[in-house]
Amino acid sequence: MSIERVRAFFKTYDMDGRILEFPVSSATVELAAQAVGCEPCRIAKTLSFKVGDRTVLIAAAGDAKVDNRKYKDFFGAKAKMLTAEEAETLIGHAVGGVCPFAVNKGVEVYLDESLKRFETVFPACGSSNSAIELSMEEMEKYSCAKAWIDVCKLPETT
Repeated sequence: MSIERVRAFFKTYDMDGRILEFPVSSATVELAAQAVGCEPCRIAKTLSFKVGDRTVLIAAAGDAKVDNRKYKDFFGAKAKMLTAEEAETLIGHAVGGVCPFAVNKGVEVYLDESLKRFETVFPACGSSNSAIELSMEEMEKYSCAKAWIDVCKLPETT
């Protein structure tokens, strides 16, 4: 099970005790925010893409949406999300629990600038009912991110 991979990963840093598991689903941003007890924007959703023969994960704030122009400018290709089947096979985590930790070899992880608005965020931990609270420094360290990128847009405020 994918959460066990993530738990073993965080155990090597003596952080497995910080993983939160819920009796309810946290498979969507809204459900995760309810389970954690925070605003949806502080959920770090992990989006999965195919870029040519590369598998790419982008962790972004819960209220952010991929900006197609920024994405294409950065990756040189149109955004093409993985199917649920592809995600589980290529990343090692099923949709609803996709996270940037303990992923399959060769998966590229990026962190979107939209996360930097917060002191801490809550990414999933490999299952549809888990999360962990991490600072931006911890997100960068434990995700083994290649870079911070700016490929998302935030909702317009009125």
